[in-house]
Amino acid sequence: MLELAFRRPPGEGLRVLCLGAHSDDIEIGCGGTILRLLASRSDVSVRWVVFSGSEERAEEARRSADLFLRGAAQAAVEIHSFRDGFFPYEGARIKEVFESLKNEPGPDVIFTHRGRDRHQDHRLIAELTWNTFRDHLVLEYEIPKYDGDLDTPNVYVPLDEDVCRTKVDLLMEVFSSQRSKRWFTPETFIGLMRIRGIECASPAGYAEGFEMRKAVLCP
Repeated sequence: MLELAFRRPPGEGLRVLCLGAHSDDIEIGCGGTILRLLASRSDVSVRWVVFSGSEERAEEARRSADLFLRGAAQAAVEIHSFRDGFFPYEGARIKEVFESLKNEPGPDVIFTHRGRDRHQDHRLIAELTWNTFRDHLVLEYEIPKYDGDLDTPNVYVPLDEDVCRTKVDLLMEVFSSQRSKRWFTPETFIGLMRIRGIECASPAGYAEGFEMRKAVLCP
């Protein structure tokens, strides 16, 4: 198994872009990775964009971002209110948001939805990510749900148990609007990270999994 790491020249911080269709997607998909990354380096700037969050869910999204990004050198949080479940029909307006992101300093890594996700909102965000950012490292995260569309990742980020517990505790603390959903439980999130940890032989037994479509190796 080939092990890779994020690298930047000395004195240059790492720029991360996190994209989520809904207010808890980023946290579920890559929250542990973000927590580990921010704990391991002090020069990370994060742009955190949520496309659907109105009223209560917008408040939850902003509070969660504040908690997950406490260790960031810089953090910019952007919450939009596109209609949940209708993203394909609001595509032009959503693409305008991506066009504005394209005009900012290029991120070193982008976390976004899987292109093969069966949720229409997730798929559109993945599609527009690739339409917009063609020469970037894009890691597509996974969201467990009723559709049963989980696949085998090809990129893993090993996590220790403390990071996993922090991720899950924050999810359950902040997103009270989601607790009534049958799948939104600590067991769901810990279980998936445990399975991914087994798949990549994580020393602590936990990991988050991603799909990477393209990579260029520079020996």
